[in-house]
Formats: sequence, structure tokens, C-alpha cells
Amino acid sequence: MPAAGTVPWRVRAGVLEVLLVHRPRYDDWSWPKGKLDPGEDWATAAARESVEETGLEVRLGRPLPEARYVVLTKAGERGDKVVRYWAAAVTGGHGRLENEIDAVAWLDVTEAYARLDYAHDRDQLRSLVRVHTDGALDTWPLVVVRHARAVARSAWTRDDTERPLDARGRERAAALVPVLAAYGVTRVVSSPSVRCLDTVLPYAVSAGIEPRTRGGLSEEGYAANPGKAVSHVDSLLRRAEPVVVCSHGPVMGDLLDVLGSRLALGGPDSVGMLEAFAQAQEDRLLKGEALVCHVAGSGTDARVVAVERHLP
Repeated sequence: MPAAGTVPWRVRAGVLEVLLVHRPRYDDWSWPKGKLDPGEDWATAAARESVEETGLEVRLGRPLPEARYVVLTKAGERGDKVVRYWAAAVTGGHGRLENEIDAVAWLDVTEAYARLDYAHDRDQLRSLVRVHTDGALDTWPLVVVRHARAVARSAWTRDDTERPLDARGRERAAALVPVLAAYGVTRVVSSPSVRCLDTVLPYAVSAGIEPRTRGGLSEEGYAANPGKAVSHVDSLLRRAEPVVVCSHGPVMGDLLDVLGSRLALGGPDSVGMLEAFAQAQEDRLLKGEALVCHVAGSGTDARVVAVERHLP
């Protein structure tokens, strides 16, 4: 039984606070969460459920420990429930309670720990406090996307830069829209090749963002000047704005090498992050994959503190 949720957080007067919700049906205090809709991505569900339960829009940050426990199904049978969580920053919303929740409370860490009704909910709180203490809670997403499936080169007789997505590629481009929205992406950068631009264009249109094209991210531009693609990533790290950058398989090696050099290793999450990133590098990302790099800091101080692979 898959579900997803968030731990909304803020810092007020130097004090870390988190948002709890109260469910009158169970008379309990917990995190905003809910079941995945059929075919829904975990991250999309987490952001959606947060809005539906609190009336607040959130931007997903780094993932937190998941929860696993046994529940009774409607048929009275025992079933395993898995809930994935993300730290989340509130970005907007009306705050009206509309769905199964009758109260919310912003509490400091000590108050929240005491009010949570379930021991497994405290795992996320402990993790949140740890990364906050390490200065790695306030992050922004740099999402690297390899263009989705395109019409085969052998079936295309015109300029390769004009080669479009095929039907599956267009489906994947549409599926990326709610994923990128969950991470609050506000900047879209792409190779000017049609197959790249059309992979991120549905999101850009949905979010009202003007996509920016960079010749150095194209296969042709990369072949002429490999260092240009790397300079684009360095520029994005200096800007420190939630961004998606879409490029091609041959370019991915250098893009990921730059980000790999920024991995913040040494913490308890290092092994999992390093393994996921190494596999992404080996694959050069799959076509239509989105690699979410959660970055703390900017410029030369920027460090990738968590990574997630969203596979097609």
C-alpha cells in the first residue's frame, strides 16, 4: 500500500519549526500524507497530498527516511504500508483545510516530537533535525533530464536537430510535468534540438516559464566545444535557482561528472547517494529520466546533498 507525504519546515527567529496535521477520524497528529493515485509518481503524490490536506503549496526538498508499518485494509486484512517522505518548504497556498484534516500546527522540534502519535513519524523528524544541524536542509533542486524517446535516426531524413519525440516520448514529456512541479522548478534550460526542447516544453508551458536554449548542451555544440556544457552547469550552480536542464546522452557524462565532484560525502546517507549517482552515470541517464540533485549552497560552495532518480 504505497503512500507519500512531506515534513513541511520553516525557521522562525532562528528556531526550526515543522507542520503537523490532525486527523479527526483517528484523533492523531502526524505528517501530511496520502495514498498514491494509480500510476502516480511518489513525489507528485507527496506534493499533491500536502496541498489537499493543508491548503499549502510546497516545494519538495531532500528525501527523508520512509516509514513501513502494518495496517488493516477495508476488507479487514493486514497489509504492509510504505510511506515515502520529503522535507518541504511552503511556497504558497490559501491554508484552508479541506480534506480529512481539522487542524494544523507549526511546532518547534521538541513540541513536535512530543505531539506526534506514532514512533515511526519521529524518524523523519530526527533526520530533519540532523540535516538542519549540518546546514544541509535548505536546498534547491538541479534536475538533469535526458531527452525522451525520439523518432529513430534511421527513419528521419531531415536535419537531426529537428528530429521530434515519438509517441512514447511525448507521453513521458507529459508525465514529467507534475514531477517537475513537485520540486518547484522555476527555470527551464535545454539543448535547442527539438527532441530536448519538447521533452521539457510541456512543463514550461504549464508553469508559464520561457524555456532558455543553450547550444553548448546540444550534441553538435558539445562536439565542437565540450567545455561549454560544463560551463552551463557551473553557471546554474552560481544562480542557485530551482532548474531543469535537458540534454543528450553523449553530453551526460560531463554534466554528471561536474555534479559528481560536488557530492557531499561522509554522512550517513552517503553510501546510498553515491550508489544511485554512480548508476546514473553508468547509464548516462535513461531516455526521459529525471535526476534530481538536491543542492545546498551556491557557486563554489554548492554541494549535492541528496539525489533521486525518476525513471521513465
